[in-house]
Amino acid sequence: MSELKVEADPAEAGFAADRLRRLDEHFARYVDDRLLPGWLLTVTRHGQLVHVAKYGHRDREAGLDVETDTLWRIYSMTKPVTSVAAMMLYEEGRFELTDPVSKFIPSFKDMRVFTGGSDQRPVTVPAAEPVRIWHLLTHTSGLTYGFHRAHPVDGMYRTAGFDLGNRPKTTLAQACDLWADFPLLFEPGTEWNYSISTDVLGRVVEVAAGQPLDEFFAQRILGPLGMTDTAFYARPDDLPRLAALYGRGIDGKATRMDGLGRAAHSEPLLLSGGGGLVSTAADYHRFTQFLLPRKDSPAGELDGGSSAHPASCRGAAPPQPPSGSTPPRSSR
Repeated sequence: MSELKVEADPAEAGFAADRLRRLDEHFARYVDDRLLPGWLLTVTRHGQLVHVAKYGHRDREAGLDVETDTLWRIYSMTKPVTSVAAMMLYEEGRFELTDPVSKFIPSFKDMRVFTGGSDQRPVTVPAAEPVRIWHLLTHTSGLTYGFHRAHPVDGMYRTAGFDLGNRPKTTLAQACDLWADFPLLFEPGTEWNYSISTDVLGRVVEVAAGQPLDEFFAQRILGPLGMTDTAFYARPDDLPRLAALYGRGIDGKATRMDGLGRAAHSEPLLLSGGGGLVSTAADYHRFTQFLLPRKDSPAGELDGGSSAHPASCRGAAPPQPPSGSTPPRSSR
């Protein structure tokens, strides 16, 4: 288990202790106003933790406080882990960033683009450009999320069972084939839209590496970095540490969401590289430090654990289009 403790005096790192307390006081009001059940905050500079604070409950109804070892569903904070995994394989020569995704997921060949109509009767045309791996890394693929509720194609995702959660009894490979059946929002590479692109990238990692995503993560990233509390679900012995899931209710207050939250209680069929990990603040702090260059080690290495080229870490946060490509615009 990774530890979470202050490693340096805030003043020595250039922080004023009273200003850091203002952060705590600010976020404490979110709990007092019932906008959040609880939180855990860390501040790091130059690779050293200078501030750790916690407030409120990991389970408000049970009266269980947030602790430094509380497990959280980190949702889209999974995306950088998947992106690093992909960049590791890229630097090993497993693929080029310009490779079409269909090279690894055949259903992504001959994609179509939405041009009009509704989610029930869409009008589409053949895509002029294939979806490429760099499109997945930069969210310029034309894919989307059902929960956006901003475009007819979003509705098609929801109808197929992809909303806030994933479709039941569906593997990642099956989900990718289903997503490939939907039209793209725009020509790949021309616009930006936050989407299931990183989930599809996770499937590319599986095919290129020849192993399931959870195994690749464990062997190449989580294990070497000592991130022993990070996985795609909370193990039975760890469930007491798992924070209950809350969302914004119709009154604007934090409302418990046990139905969606139970997905983290057991091993999932769909390994979501876009939003499936459970972790602790200590574990994820180690991952962020792995991404950054330090005095004693380059980016891509931490305490001798894991091994990614510094360029891979720079490329994962955030990845940029290949040279000569036109920067995309946002579609929303």
